[in-house]
Amino acid sequence: MANAIIRNIPNTLTCCNLFSGCIASYMAFQGKYEWALTFIIIGAIFDFFDGMTARMLHVSSPIGKELDSLADDITFGLAPSAIAFALFKEVHYPEFMESLRPILPYSAFLIAVFSGLRLAKFNLDERQTSSFIGMPTPANALFWGSLVTGGHAFLTSSYFNALYLLVLVIIMSLLLVAEFPMFSLKFKDLSWKHNRITYIFLIVCIPLFLIFRLSGFAAVIIWYILLSFITRKKA
Repeated sequence: MANAIIRNIPNTLTCCNLFSGCIASYMAFQGKYEWALTFIIIGAIFDFFDGMTARMLHVSSPIGKELDSLADDITFGLAPSAIAFALFKEVHYPEFMESLRPILPYSAFLIAVFSGLRLAKFNLDERQTSSFIGMPTPANALFWGSLVTGGHAFLTSSYFNALYLLVLVIIMSLLLVAEFPMFSLKFKDLSWKHNRITYIFLIVCIPLFLIFRLSGFAAVIIWYILLSFITRKKA
C-alpha cells in the first residue's frame, strides 16, 4: 500500500499541474489575466516538483512521461493560447484588418499546436539533457501571462494592434521548435566557472522584476532569449 502511494506521488503532482492549466485556460478565456498567470505559475511549480520527486523516489515511468507532456501542453500551451485569444478580442484593429476581426483570434491556438510539437520533440531529442533546443514551453507561457497581465493597458491602446499581436504569436510559436540552443538553469555546482551564464542571467533578472513588476516575467524571458542568442553554441 505504502509503495503504491509513493509510486503515484509524481503522477499526482503532474495531475495538479494539469488541473492548474485547466483553470488558467478558463480564467484566460474570461479575460481574468492575473488569475490565468497565477495558475500558470502554480502549474509550473507542480511541473518542477513532479520530475524532481520521480527522480528522488526512483519511480519514473513511461505513463508519467506521457502524462507530463499532456499536462504541459494544457498549462503551457492551451493556457497562453487562451490568453492571446482573449487579447485578440480587445486589441485595436487597423482599418485594413477589420474584416479579419472574427477569425484572427483563432490564430492564437498556434501557440498550443507548436507547444505540442515542442514537447514531442523534447521527448525524443537526446541533445536536450543539459540544455534546450528551442524555447521551453513554461518560459513561453510565463511570457504571455506576464506580458498581458502587466502590459494590458498598452496592448489595448492605439499604440498596439492586431497585426503586432499576430506577428508576436508567430515569432513565439516558431521559437518553440526552432533549432536554436538555449541554456538551462540547472547548476552543475556552485562555481562561477561552470555556471557563469546562469549567474549573469539571474543577476540581471533582479532589476528586471523590480522595474517591470507584473511584466517582469515577460522581460526576463526576452532577456533569456537574448542571452541564449549571445552565448549560443552549436547543438
